[in-house]
Amino acid sequence: MPIFMMFGKYTAEAMRGISPDRTEKAVQIIEANEGKVVSMYAVMGEHDLVFTLNFPDAASAFATSVALNKVTGITFITSPVVDVEMFDRLIAKAKEI
Repeated sequence: MPIFMMFGKYTAEAMRGISPDRTEKAVQIIEANEGKVVSMYAVMGEHDLVFTLNFPDAASAFATSVALNKVTGITFITSPVVDVEMFDRLIAKAKEI
């Protein structure tokens, strides 16, 4: 299943809603969109949250990103990723073109 990273940034309003219940609701939204949580981290710096998620396709990841924003007020940047081995194979193919 394709892997996606979601980078979240809290708004002032979203900060007030932080709770274990909201985290559980976020997981339910991810799973309702056919996603699977690989990891969820709170981080310091440019982003406040970093999620690693599996989805069957980009449409499911997109729908989840929008739904999470609507429910939590957190802004997410969602990016597909590939592991480094796949990246190396893709680069090798690109050199052949």
